[in-house]
Amino acid sequence: MSVHVNGKAEIEDFNLSAVVQPEPLHPIVTADNGDKQNGREIVSGRNVHTTCLELQHFSINNLGDPFIESNYGVHSRQFEVGVLDWFARLWEIEKNEYWGYITNCGTEGNLHGILVGREAFPNGVLYASRESHYSVFKAARMYRMDCEKVDCLISGEIDCADFKVKLLANKDKPAIINVNIGTTVKGAVDDLDLVIQTLEESGFSEDRFYIHCDGALFGLMMPFVKRAPKVTFKKAIGSVSVSGHKFVGCPMPCGVQITRMEHINALSRNVEYLASRDATIMGSRNGHAPIFLWYTINRKGYKGFQKEVQKCLRNAHYLKDRLHDAGISSMLNELSSTVVFERPLDEEFVRRWQLACQGNIAHVVVMPSVTIEKLDDFLNELVGKRSTWYQDGEAQPPCIAADVGSENCACASHK
Repeated sequence: MSVHVNGKAEIEDFNLSAVVQPEPLHPIVTADNGDKQNGREIVSGRNVHTTCLELQHFSINNLGDPFIESNYGVHSRQFEVGVLDWFARLWEIEKNEYWGYITNCGTEGNLHGILVGREAFPNGVLYASRESHYSVFKAARMYRMDCEKVDCLISGEIDCADFKVKLLANKDKPAIINVNIGTTVKGAVDDLDLVIQTLEESGFSEDRFYIHCDGALFGLMMPFVKRAPKVTFKKAIGSVSVSGHKFVGCPMPCGVQITRMEHINALSRNVEYLASRDATIMGSRNGHAPIFLWYTINRKGYKGFQKEVQKCLRNAHYLKDRLHDAGISSMLNELSSTVVFERPLDEEFVRRWQLACQGNIAHVVVMPSVTIEKLDDFLNELVGKRSTWYQDGEAQPPCIAADVGSENCACASHK
């Protein structure tokens, strides 16, 4: 787990060799007709930004298998493979052992990961915590899978005691598990090691379970947090997915999905008119997204991502501390930049700040674009509005102890 100093998560001095090989994606990316495009060499990190803007004038479609040449020439598969290789190194799986592709969104990554699990275990039961993203339960409905919703701890993390009870109730069927690397509402990180331990204690050997890791938001942040549990294919997982339009900041929805090569053959089908194979959820894929992802990874580098993670965590703790000082119920999970607090009474305020709400709670997801100044503006307005919402004494701030724990609730009963 991460070390805390005065309540703040501490970021490690990042050791490149400890996580990924410190090498660029591609020193030079060549166009199909040689190493120049319109007479200009395309060099990593130097003139790709201009090229990206120019490429928006084209319809770029990545069809079929990213690793197999097709008969469609307007593609960005070389960028796609470069991005996939980078994530494969991040999650510690060899090039010849993984398969993946750039998805159109985080939901597609979950749909694909769970489908791979279903194909590996056709009669398997899907297990997911109640605070998993709705796309996990959508997948269960789409694939007509038996699904067990597992209870959560107050943090939003999966309750492995309840997980064990449900596993033992279905011990004659294989298990397909969704593990959250940052839940949607509370930003909770499921304990992957404890999930695997619970499976083993319940009599499930590695050949009887499949784990998909939904790392939509925090899957790319955790490698840069000191002593955070590692998401790695060196553990008994089957697939990992992340979103590309969240922490990475791609200007269009997209994601990255990686699974083990051994699982993908069951999904792959030859498509003659493409002269390729396909194992994706969607047929056509956005060819611009891999270029933007490739460019961003090259421009920021590992050190750049490390600094942005550090900024997000520090700003999240700043927001949590200021909410606490203002007497507003709030919670911040370890390993998270998602601050949960009491739902504002005024729906106009909710719409103005585009807050996501659930029941009596709302949250702020602190991303690299969120500055201290922006947080101060939000806090000052919230505190000012809140003083008018409750000034007559008729309405009271909601008790959210059931959502954030009594120690984090500042209602009249828990002050």
